[in-house]
Amino acid sequence: MAGGPGPGAAWRHLRSDRSVVNNRVDRRTVGRILRFAGPHRRLISVFLTLTVIDAAMVVVTPLLVQKIVDDGILAGDRGLVVTLALAMAGVAVFSGVLSVLSGWLSSRIGEGLIFDLRTQVFGHVQRQSLAFFTRTQTGALVSRLNNDVIGAQRAFTSTLSSTVANTIAVVVVGVTMVALSWQVTLLCLAMFPVLFLISRYVSGRLAGLTRRQMDGNADLGNVMTERFNVGGAMLLKLFGRRSEEDALFADKAAVVRDLGIKIALTTRIFGASMMAVPALATALVYGVGGNLAIDRTLTVGTLLALATLLLRLLGPLQGLSNVRIDVMTALVSFERVFEVLDLPSLVQERPDAVVLPRSAARVEFDAVSFTYPKADDVSLASLEAVARVESRDHVQVLHDVTFTAHPGQMVALVGPSGAGKTTITHLVARLYDVDGGAVRVGGEDVRDVTLESLEDAVGYVTQDAHMFHDTIRANLQYAAPGATDDAVWRALEAAQIATLIRGLPDGLDTVVGDRGYRLSGGERQRLAIARLLLKSPAIVVLDEATAHLDSESEAAVQRALDAALEGRTSLVIAHRLSTVRGADLILVVDGGRIVQSGTHIQLLRAGGLYADLYRTQLVEDVPA
Repeated sequence: MAGGPGPGAAWRHLRSDRSVVNNRVDRRTVGRILRFAGPHRRLISVFLTLTVIDAAMVVVTPLLVQKIVDDGILAGDRGLVVTLALAMAGVAVFSGVLSVLSGWLSSRIGEGLIFDLRTQVFGHVQRQSLAFFTRTQTGALVSRLNNDVIGAQRAFTSTLSSTVANTIAVVVVGVTMVALSWQVTLLCLAMFPVLFLISRYVSGRLAGLTRRQMDGNADLGNVMTERFNVGGAMLLKLFGRRSEEDALFADKAAVVRDLGIKIALTTRIFGASMMAVPALATALVYGVGGNLAIDRTLTVGTLLALATLLLRLLGPLQGLSNVRIDVMTALVSFERVFEVLDLPSLVQERPDAVVLPRSAARVEFDAVSFTYPKADDVSLASLEAVARVESRDHVQVLHDVTFTAHPGQMVALVGPSGAGKTTITHLVARLYDVDGGAVRVGGEDVRDVTLESLEDAVGYVTQDAHMFHDTIRANLQYAAPGATDDAVWRALEAAQIATLIRGLPDGLDTVVGDRGYRLSGGERQRLAIARLLLKSPAIVVLDEATAHLDSESEAAVQRALDAALEGRTSLVIAHRLSTVRGADLILVVDGGRIVQSGTHIQLLRAGGLYADLYRTQLVEDVPA
């Protein structure tokens, strides 16, 4: 039967951070929440109706107790005692049925809202530009999909139902107690301000301790996340800082331990207060009401009913004392979710976008200029662990870049680090939009074609090929979900890695590990090439695909690349110029500009930056 939250639920409410009350929530947020809940309005209406009925029934059992004592037991009416006892049993069963139905509806509504919110946020985030992911902290984004979504869901389940139930219970119980004995009711209620004063003090202390404990747990989580991934573990082992790391973790864990002890002690004090004040109020009921019963101005049944109703009043009163905190917490959670949903993507597909043929293979840059977007345009400060105002000027990265890669040609991009080579390749797949000029694929401006068709036409292999923590088969079929095992093996053969995969105990079912770290660098690169071949795009972009490999791995990867590039238009970023000597066109990029272009022989004869870079690498390659 509804009676509001018990002491345990009450102190958990008090642990909510009261600072949320000071937050200003946009009034439009409330209207937006109601519109968002529109698809669930029928279930919510039924849920609230059951909640009201359950809350109103809180007085039925105490009133039955009054009747069974006064009119049954004391009057010696056995038949009435049996009848009222059966009625009490029926009320208990009915209340249980209401509780089950309310719980089922609460789950349907809550899980439905979580599903709607999560799928919308996930889909929206996936459509953000690459700039969004270069700034956003992954953990903060995941938190929006978990903690904040669940916090928003509580607005329509626990917060809404408890507020309605507690309000109805307080009104019904209060009116009933006044009707039974207004004198005893007023004396009992006079003690409850003491409970609220204690709650206010304890809640402030608990909120501060809880904030510090959450921060401490966050620090612990960050330490573990950074040290337990492959890169962090490698760094720790290479530098041998185990003792310092143990001490650092112990210090942070000690903070959480000490705060946990303080929170437990404060909670015990609050729990004792929660029990003491109602106990005193109950004593008052029996003391004053008992004397009234002796004087025959109050029946024994009424006295018992008042004592029972008093206990039923405690939970709802305590719950309503924290309702503002609960409501504001839920609203803030919704606002944080809407904050992500309202962040526009800088790369938008036009309503009239056309489908680019998969065979489109011509790439044109026409007077392209580009500047990376500012942080405020692509991300949220709340999604960054360390959010600072940009400290560097937003200078133009590319200036009047113009060239054409004809179908089947290999165009190499060379030049010093930071010259803009990778930025040029990112614009081909429209990871960013240009500021001036145009990038065309197959004669179509990439801004005028559908994103899906452009993604189908362009394939990438980077120097750090990413793999999901899954099997080799799953990682390859990510590029072509319908690919058969025969097609997968053909791609592996062309990528010069089929023999190695066949030699593994689990073959295609071998799990590659987090980011593919169970494989060597050369093996990961060849798997990435196999994935590219399985996709079979008309345009291939290679971003230093052989960088950081040993000679043997580089030779194997280069053979795989030769197969991948055959018959395709390719843009190749190369650090080692020896790998692009056979390119149809070499573009020398420096300071965001194409400063030279031509074949390998032409550029050597012309002198300049390319010849300088080539001679420098020749000297470096000469054995000492």
